[in-house]
Amino acid sequence: MGKVAIIGVGQSSFVRGYAGSIRELAFEGFREAVKDAGITSKDIGASIICSAPEYDKQRSPAGVFAEYLGLVPQPTCYLESLCSSSSMGLRMAYSLVASGLHDSVAVIGFQKMSEISSAESQERMGRGADIQWESPFGTMMPAYYAMYAQAHMAKYGTRPEDLALIRVKASTYGQINEKAVYRKAVSLEMFSDPGSPMSGPVASPLRVGDCCANADGSSCVIVTNEEKARSLSKKPVWILGLGAASAPVNLAGRDLFTGLSVARQAADQAYKMAGVTPKDIDVAEVHDCFTIAEMMAYEDLGFAEAGQGKELIRAKETYKEGRIPVNVDGGLLSKGHPIGATGGSQIRTIVLQLRGEAGAMQVKNPEIGLVHNIGGVGLYGNVSILGR
Repeated sequence: MGKVAIIGVGQSSFVRGYAGSIRELAFEGFREAVKDAGITSKDIGASIICSAPEYDKQRSPAGVFAEYLGLVPQPTCYLESLCSSSSMGLRMAYSLVASGLHDSVAVIGFQKMSEISSAESQERMGRGADIQWESPFGTMMPAYYAMYAQAHMAKYGTRPEDLALIRVKASTYGQINEKAVYRKAVSLEMFSDPGSPMSGPVASPLRVGDCCANADGSSCVIVTNEEKARSLSKKPVWILGLGAASAPVNLAGRDLFTGLSVARQAADQAYKMAGVTPKDIDVAEVHDCFTIAEMMAYEDLGFAEAGQGKELIRAKETYKEGRIPVNVDGGLLSKGHPIGATGGSQIRTIVLQLRGEAGAMQVKNPEIGLVHNIGGVGLYGNVSILGR
């Protein structure tokens, strides 16, 4: 297996209502990535299109996108693992390139969630659970993660204020991320102010401020082999480790509710493949669809012992200047969460960080970065470790 690198990354602005079609939306992230890599579509040997289905009317979007982006007659396919789709796409692209089957592969993630109402969107997210045994009872994403939050609070003494601190951090960086949906400051006081939208109840103990927003967006990551990477890029970012796992879809089949087993298993695999430990990670992107999700990620990834994630955020250790900077692009809480594009956006952030090109969000001299991307309520887990 040869070395594999990322030579191009791109992302559209994440917005609440994109005016164009899904193929035009995909083009925005793809155009930026191709320009970043210094190549054309003819230099790409295959494409992987990643999203969650049922948010738009187009069936089999891979063929539509390949034609529109100039990626025919190269092979293409459609891949979905809910919110972790484009991180799973990176895993597939790595395999295709490392095996020698293709020299280069484009991983294109997208979602246009504004084509349906918020209520319809929540219903479709709920169907990411078992449609026979769980989702008919009305379970939805905030309620699922609220159960995890309640369990974490009961066992470890985590407070709602600790979760609010994670949203305050997200807004600190969301304000300076020009591609983010939510670019306003959020203070801790807003969570206790009855007149603030941040304080509105959603699913106890989660409030509006604890939840990320739906968005429209696209991302693109271009992966290539070592020979092409060294000839095309002055700053290739290498894929050092990849981990992936799955869990029982029904929560009745799980035995852990203070963390996500898929994240722990995927992290163990990625650390082993990369030959590193949590202490070696200089900057991380984690899947903060809800504030409790980021809290659990601190512990699942080994940045803190079980129950001690709250100490990291209280001490601001996950800020840009801290011991382990996490989501210094604002995370899903500020950027928004266009399901299929999220993993690619996280990867883009880490690539820019490792190349020293993250602007105002830049962490000091990082060498190894990590991406933690979860699909559903811990149904799928992907952890990717990248190095410069």
